[in-house]
Amino acid sequence: MESSRASEKKKLKRKEILEKKKAADQLLKAASAQIDHLTSFPSFCYFNKNGLCLRLEPGRGDKLSNCTKQHIQKLLKANMMGPYGSEWAVEEKVKRREMVAPEARYIFIYWNANEMMDNAFTPLLGFLHFRFTLEEEIPVLYLYELQLDSSVQGKGLGKFLMQLVELIAQENRMGAVVLTVQKSNTLAMKFYISKLRYVVSSISPSRVDPLVGVEENYEILCKTFDHEAKAILEDC
Repeated sequence: MESSRASEKKKLKRKEILEKKKAADQLLKAASAQIDHLTSFPSFCYFNKNGLCLRLEPGRGDKLSNCTKQHIQKLLKANMMGPYGSEWAVEEKVKRREMVAPEARYIFIYWNANEMMDNAFTPLLGFLHFRFTLEEEIPVLYLYELQLDSSVQGKGLGKFLMQLVELIAQENRMGAVVLTVQKSNTLAMKFYISKLRYVVSSISPSRVDPLVGVEENYEILCKTFDHEAKAILEDC
């Protein structure tokens, strides 16, 4: 009798796990299927502040023009070669592969001086690269890149873009926004932790195993939106 009850509990548990996984997969599929994540947030299609007049446009990794790829690579090199140091040569190749992945979703930032100007001839001033994925079975928006040209830094644009990222995540019922920051990138660490109140995640190397984490050159940060995500991605 006891064995039968235990078996039934195991079946119910397996069914619960499978249903939860199915629901998470459906959330990720629906979020990734959206062509334009800006349509739900029309007030975020433009940034007019501190002398900047910018427009935001959506994109995806498998639809990038050669010109856009070149602009992305240029921004990445300008901003990340310093923090990565001697590891940049290897990391640059990784980022080039990530850049064109079908699951990569983008928000591009351009000057808004001429609405009719072809983007192929418009300098890219910044971009967000994000994906919808699972972390510890929690559906999350993983922010791969937030890169801005030096001419538009320090004017509130980064905070504006992160507000958009968090709104997109919550609109699509993601449990958290997760991102990776190089430890040597002290300005970025201060921006996310002090200004935006992100925390070092429980899945970051320094928290998984402090002894091993000391040797790693990055931290994984997160901001959670529900109790389950908080319990798994922050509190473990």
